[in-house]
Amino acid sequence: MGIKTALPHYELGFYALVLTCGLVYSMNGILEASRDNMNRKSFKENVKTGWYYFGRKMDVADFEWVMWFTTFRNYIIFALSGHVIFAKVFSLLIPQVRSLRLDCLQSDFVPGSFSLQDILFYGGAGFSILRCMSFALETCDRKEGFYSPIDLLKYNFYLPFFFFGPIMTFDQFYQQVNTKALTRRENDMWNIRVQAAVHVLVILLVNVFFHFLYILSIPSDLKCVKKMSDWSLAGLAYSNLVYDWVKAAVMFGVINTISRLDHLDPPQPPKCITMLYVFAETHFDRGINDWLCKYVYDYLGEGHDNIKKELLATVFTFLVTTLWLGPCDIVYIWSVFNCFGLNFELWVQKFFELSPFTKLEASLPESMSRRIRGIFGAANFWAIILYNILALNSLEFAILVAKRIIITGFPYSTLSIWFVTYCGVQLIKERERVQAIEAEKSEKLKTA
Repeated sequence: MGIKTALPHYELGFYALVLTCGLVYSMNGILEASRDNMNRKSFKENVKTGWYYFGRKMDVADFEWVMWFTTFRNYIIFALSGHVIFAKVFSLLIPQVRSLRLDCLQSDFVPGSFSLQDILFYGGAGFSILRCMSFALETCDRKEGFYSPIDLLKYNFYLPFFFFGPIMTFDQFYQQVNTKALTRRENDMWNIRVQAAVHVLVILLVNVFFHFLYILSIPSDLKCVKKMSDWSLAGLAYSNLVYDWVKAAVMFGVINTISRLDHLDPPQPPKCITMLYVFAETHFDRGINDWLCKYVYDYLGEGHDNIKKELLATVFTFLVTTLWLGPCDIVYIWSVFNCFGLNFELWVQKFFELSPFTKLEASLPESMSRRIRGIFGAANFWAIILYNILALNSLEFAILVAKRIIITGFPYSTLSIWFVTYCGVQLIKERERVQAIEAEKSEKLKTA
């Protein structure tokens, strides 16, 4: 089946209506659970007094979000603003040595007598390990001499990337930093300003969202979770992954905006979880994903069409990921499930590439083939959610969600949630179809 296979507009409209109704219904259940359990004792530590204007308490269960945008907000703004101002002044005064000024502010912005110091130390050390490994591997692979220690210092201690990423592989960073001709594309500064404004707006919207939907605190109390309907529980699991994507997109997006002012082209934010229905595209940090693909996954898996090589590549990829995240029971379980998911996709793909199935699919209209694939994509979508909420929330919460949706909710909840997810997958496929057509048109214009 080609990616450009279209479905009737009325059918896509029906899918959009069903998906919207399903999301509104499940979110309404979460809203009611948040309102009714606002003063629950188990929420005392995670639900605090919120903004005066709303007169409601606020979910503050996510340490990272609170740290970035409340507790240490002023320090982070001070550090990044100082970097931007100093970089601009340095570029105006001594533009010919641009690459040397990228790391010279690092020692000035490592605070020293409060808890932020430990956070920054562990964050910086963790990402430094990956950067040093990238530098070492690229140096070994270089055919013309070796990179200098100064190159490593500039790469590792570039302030916006140092503490929290994203990771750029050394070859990309080196090439961009040593570019002498600094030019900007048309409307580039306007796009940077718009991007910055969007991030500020999203931060405000997320904080407003936390006043009404306690999606982070509710999963910590299984007694409260058990009282929720199957639909609300499904929405709770889904919204936790969406929030984690939003958080990554904002955190990396802010840093990326700063680095774009330095004429760098950083890794883009991760692909939205709503747009994912295959394990091969699932990641929450595009920089680390690129690092793992370049040095482990693609290197060992090659074309990713051989079952044995794919198994070897995924096992080693998740071994490295486990070591970097920090070995513990929940990380082991998360790694095993996601490693299995990647391989199982290939096994299913190879199975349905057997002659009887390919002949059967060839005899079907392309639109029907797309619908059948959407059914499998919907099941895969929920596998991705269940395999990842066990790391974002807890194993107990993931087991409860799986049991309620698949076993105790069968057949009504199971099939209805599956159908709504199927509608979402078809809308994603439609978006991919439009993007493929636009990409083909732009490619023809370039070659014309």
